[in-house]
Amino acid sequence: MAGASGRVLVVDDNKVIRQLIRVNLELEGFEVVTAADGAECLEIVHSVRPDVITLDVVMPRLDGARTAARLRSDPRTRGLGIVMVSAGPLPEGVADAYLAKPFEPAELVETVRRLVHRAAGTCTGTGTGTTGTTGTAATPGPPPEDHPSGRTPAHPGA
Repeated sequence: MAGASGRVLVVDDNKVIRQLIRVNLELEGFEVVTAADGAECLEIVHSVRPDVITLDVVMPRLDGARTAARLRSDPRTRGLGIVMVSAGPLPEGVADAYLAKPFEPAELVETVRRLVHRAAGTCTGTGTGTTGTTGTAATPGPPPEDHPSGRTPAHPGA
């Protein structure tokens, strides 16, 4: 059963960071599943069916940027909200939002919540949340012609 606020797949090779993100999201009512790297994320994403994925950038086996690219290339996952979280340089154009480590927990929760609400409005993930949000202030998702709903997702300035 999905959490009242949505389901999030947290992907980070650092167990402490995974737990930190998990606890902060669970306290806000999200259901959280974790993976240790991009390869594990891709192995479980279809069974977990998250609304949003948080991805560290630097990870063994498969880094966050390559994981995000693979998620975007799969029609079943291209509409998922992706938040890149990293202490290093953040790659542009592969995620819906970016958070630099260290991040404020409230900023993490708000970013994930916005993406869950956007997902609910575009028929991706588990469908929890409400519709009518304006998306994130970060880089927009896939172009309208690639969007699974056939509609243009709402983005600031659009």
